[in-house]
Amino acid sequence: MSDGKTADAEKLVERVRQMRTERPVGNALLERLNQNTLTVEHLKRFVAVEEKAHHAELAVYGLFMARFPHSPVVDFYARLSEMITGALPKLLECARSLGMAEHDLVRWPAEWEAYAFNSTLSWIALTGSQASGALALHTDMTIYFSDCAEIAAGVREKQLPVPEEFFTYYDGGHPEELMRQVLETLQDGLDRGDDPDEAVFRARLLEESIGRFWKAAADLRLE
Repeated sequence: MSDGKTADAEKLVERVRQMRTERPVGNALLERLNQNTLTVEHLKRFVAVEEKAHHAELAVYGLFMARFPHSPVVDFYARLSEMITGALPKLLECARSLGMAEHDLVRWPAEWEAYAFNSTLSWIALTGSQASGALALHTDMTIYFSDCAEIAAGVREKQLPVPEEFFTYYDGGHPEELMRQVLETLQDGLDRGDDPDEAVFRARLLEESIGRFWKAAADLRLE
């Protein structure tokens, strides 16, 4: 996009991307896939960690709407909430197809890494600015959707014995309308005076917490 306002938001996105290039967080689940050590048990952990994120995300989106009750914030988070609400039944079906009942997901995995993303996102929602939340979620969607697509493609290629429900949930790409809305929400926050450096700082912290998300799924116990 060429107008000046959007370029401001995109400049922050580029700063976060540059940090990603210079100091990559990595994805332990993809590393397992590439090293041929990924098993169905890791994918079950992946689904379980994801399920925990859903509950935190719904609370977070409601909090952002309560703290910033104006357009485009409400429109963006309402759409995100709708997406998560619609996705949760598909995720639970994916879990069942992998042999897990809903009660199997309770407090499992128990490692703190399984809750690192939820904790960081909740902190941003409680204390962060509108721009901080938007840039953090732009970062989340940028990483999450592309990595999930890569994981699904790799699982297919390596012919791991997983049910089709796994691919129904994890295949796909970036939702273009949400990516447009999150940039609009970010720019609106900047136009209202939000600190761009603080937004970049919090977005990077969320990206690092996503690294913990993947580690929890990959079952890498940290010393």
